[in-house]
Amino acid sequence: MYTEIRREAYEANLALPRHGLINLTFGNASAADRDKGVFAIKPSGVDYDDLSPENMVIVDFDGKIVEGNMRPSSDTPTHRCLLLAFEGIGGVVHTHSTKATAFAQAGKPIPNFGTTHADYFYGEIPVTRKMTPEEIASAYEWKTGNVILERFKGLNPLDFPGVLVNRHAPFTWGKSVAKAVEVAVAVECIAEMALMSMQLNPGLQAIEQELLDKHFLRKHGATAYYGQPE
Repeated sequence: MYTEIRREAYEANLALPRHGLINLTFGNASAADRDKGVFAIKPSGVDYDDLSPENMVIVDFDGKIVEGNMRPSSDTPTHRCLLLAFEGIGGVVHTHSTKATAFAQAGKPIPNFGTTHADYFYGEIPVTRKMTPEEIASAYEWKTGNVILERFKGLNPLDFPGVLVNRHAPFTWGKSVAKAVEVAVAVECIAEMALMSMQLNPGLQAIEQELLDKHFLRKHGATAYYGQPE
């Protein structure tokens, strides 16, 4: 019944270390089936070499385990929170990729300096506020999702398909989990280029609005013309 989302989640999780976004067992990916009201996610603490489609855990949107003999990722409540709130997405990815996590730990958004960034985000990559001691002490993972949603008030999550959680690391999402992986790769590339750009030109300003509009809108929205029709 859940073969396809198990496969999608498995392939997405394997893609994370392949792209250099994961060390040890950090990070996870989930794939949703909205018609069935469930998502598949990596089991907690399992080495990537030991993963299989069969050990992906199926969780419903109420947070109950539907199928699986292992505990789901400890970040499952955050994934569930985002999937519930962002109705246009079909998958979530969480990594601790080095450069993007450096921005998150510093509590800094990633400025949009150029067209590579503009191809994916319609502005900077946002960062959340710090979590309070009370949020950390109670339902931490769910409240991680809540601080992301708080930061996204007034933002379209498909125009900004990722966030840096302050003191933590990035989360990304997309219409599919494969797209969420692609965004996670892009976020790490963008973070590295931003760090280098700021070293070369400490006073560098954000990309011009006209160039941002051109690069983002040629790939996204009603006027997009990049690539092939879906």
